[in-house]
Amino acid sequence: MTNSAPIDDIPIGGDMIRLGPFMKFAGLLDSGGEVKEAIIDGLVTVNGDVERRRGRQLHVGDIVEFGPRTVRVCP
Repeated sequence: MTNSAPIDDIPIGGDMIRLGPFMKFAGLLDSGGEVKEAIIDGLVTVNGDVERRRGRQLHVGDIVEFGPRTVRVCP
């Protein structure tokens, strides 16, 4: 992780979700267009690595960072 913000656990009700929908579901951004821009601009990290694929599969335990927020995928 690159920031010291607390980690918010976001239950997804399953084992896997794609990055784009997860970012909207977690309230990190409001629209798919905003998610697309943030990812293309390299502003999103997954498990500490810049992620540029909206379709990246996230699994329970993965950590997503965007701006001041850090969220973890939970079942």
